[in-house]
Amino acid sequence: MIGSRRQFLRTAAATAAFSGLSRFANAQITTGADGYSNPGYASEVAGYGPLRRDPAEIFDLPEGFSYQVISKAGDRMDDGLIAPGKMDGMGCFPVGRNRVALVRNHEISPPPRDLQITAFGADRLLAPKIAADRLYDTDLAGLPLGGGTSTLVYDLKTRELKAQHLSLAGTAVNCAGGLTPWNSWLTCEETTAKAGQATGKDHGWVFEVPSRLRGLADPAPITAMGRFKHEACAVDPRTGVIYMTEDEIDGKGLFYRYLPNNRRRLHEGGRLQALAVIDGGDPRNWETVSWKQGDWKSVRWVDLDGVDNPNNDLRQRGKAAGASWFARGEGVFFGKDEVYFTCTSGGPKYHGQVMRYVPSEHEGQVGEADQPGRLQLFVEPSDIRYMEMADNIAIAPWGHIVACEDKIGGTNYLRGITPQGQTYTLGRNAQMLEGAKTRGTSELAGACFSPDGSTLFVNIYSPGCTLAITGPWTSFKA
Repeated sequence: MIGSRRQFLRTAAATAAFSGLSRFANAQITTGADGYSNPGYASEVAGYGPLRRDPAEIFDLPEGFSYQVISKAGDRMDDGLIAPGKMDGMGCFPVGRNRVALVRNHEISPPPRDLQITAFGADRLLAPKIAADRLYDTDLAGLPLGGGTSTLVYDLKTRELKAQHLSLAGTAVNCAGGLTPWNSWLTCEETTAKAGQATGKDHGWVFEVPSRLRGLADPAPITAMGRFKHEACAVDPRTGVIYMTEDEIDGKGLFYRYLPNNRRRLHEGGRLQALAVIDGGDPRNWETVSWKQGDWKSVRWVDLDGVDNPNNDLRQRGKAAGASWFARGEGVFFGKDEVYFTCTSGGPKYHGQVMRYVPSEHEGQVGEADQPGRLQLFVEPSDIRYMEMADNIAIAPWGHIVACEDKIGGTNYLRGITPQGQTYTLGRNAQMLEGAKTRGTSELAGACFSPDGSTLFVNIYSPGCTLAITGPWTSFKA
């Protein structure tokens, strides 16, 4: 990352605490050792206590918690295909009888990359198993692209994986997505690959995958939601408005909303807009720190046209119309009447940010200008021991944010964030990848809770596995 990694002074000013007390009064710090990257981890509140080393060297958790590996890249699935790698964003849905469905993204690039980790095998001999009308696109050799989604059915009571199959085929770089109130998964392509370069069609779309589907979803892009490097999306169940992040490596991405004409039939079109900060200031806090943690700003929304984006300039056109840049928008999740989203490289030290958006009472309707929505810089860590480069997020049934880290070259942690904006450490990737110098360098992704709150599911992106985590969730200590 750009920027320094200066040691945080624990005696520094405590004015950022929402409670008025020092944010770091209850901090617990553990230094790195035994293959973990320094400087270790810290928690601003006790949370669930210190992490315990996993003898299996997969995932470290606090005392009393345990995990189960329920799916791995390379497993043979029920449809005869192979569980793909690069397991990224994921959603959890009830399907009855103590069972849930997990719809899981695979961030697989078009050839020549990632040929060894698709659902079709290293030589793609399994490609004929997919009917042509169930496949969005192929490479220039006519073979299916390896991105898309897989769906897992898991029994919460018996803790058994009951089924898994490919559920969307022929897409590319499916990064994250979002749950809908009607129990489907919106999966997002984080690419703007153009037809004729390595693919047969343009990419950069959102696709919908019903959670109860037992085969392959209709591979129809929702074009009105725009073509850009989609990361994730979240639906407001009250209004049907869909909020979307854009992950551009240069930190010049927009935060979007889609106002559908028919909230249950997203393909029927709608309006795409981008957020603009009314009060001025750059939300990234890079060259000039114009926002402090806890600050609120009013916003407006800028209409966008040409959303099919043939020249890959949608974000530049949005900025020229007044929209604000965000530093690599990634995970987004709808909480209780508010939206949280992460900016992985935001902040003066590039450690990342968590933003909170509270919609207008008249969101997307007449009267919104008189009572606009508000945006808050909710969390901006000053020290990487507390959190660094938060990516995918989910909100637990009890209101805490769970954030997956995606840092480069260091150990990645699973972090918790209280409603007061205090962080704690919930888990740690303990895997040693081939050629790595430290454990846990693969990002964590796809955090999501079962509807009953008993189980947290999370992906270790590479080489690729899905974990089901259980434990004493009610034992949290502030």
